[in-house]
Amino acid sequence: MSATPTISLSELLAGADAAGHDHAATEKTSGLQHIHNHATGSIVWFPTWKTFRETTDWSEAVDGVAEDIKAGSAPVEESAAKILADDLDALLKRAAASSDAATFVQENLVHHLTRTWALGDAVAKATGKDLPAGGSTPSIFADYPYDVYGQDGGAFATTLWNDIIDARRNQALADEAARKALKPVSRKALKNAARKAARR
Repeated sequence: MSATPTISLSELLAGADAAGHDHAATEKTSGLQHIHNHATGSIVWFPTWKTFRETTDWSEAVDGVAEDIKAGSAPVEESAAKILADDLDALLKRAAASSDAATFVQENLVHHLTRTWALGDAVAKATGKDLPAGGSTPSIFADYPYDVYGQDGGAFATTLWNDIIDARRNQALADEAARKALKPVSRKALKNAARKAARR
């Protein structure tokens, strides 16, 4: 990282929101990528892992997670891998419980992406390694279910997006199945069951 960052992530995202409908041009000039949230009719912008490092938020995020990974007695890689797994589990549980998956993913996607990248960068700094880049998979991501750096972070974002939507959908299906299982039995069905039992 050569120059000191001068722009915040929120400023970049706000600029992309205000740029109008030429999303391809905005991606080229901003270093952001986007997903169309068809359920809400909106565009959700998110940074690439490279662009995140060029914002004023990056060093603060890395320093914040560095405290977390050094807090325990486990090696930093092991601590970071556990934090990654716990963060993802908590995110998907919250997504499953949300009333609106489309709004939930829109409000939580960027934070989860940037925190995950910050963990990778914090481990690299703590262990004296180069910051992770495309084509590399640091050991803390060995059991992580996403390609964190693929397509500059786009692969991570789109797969996570789908998993968040699926978590809510799967919960709704499970709730519906539970409701059907607990459906009160009609009087007629009870009488029929009693008759069958009496014949035995």
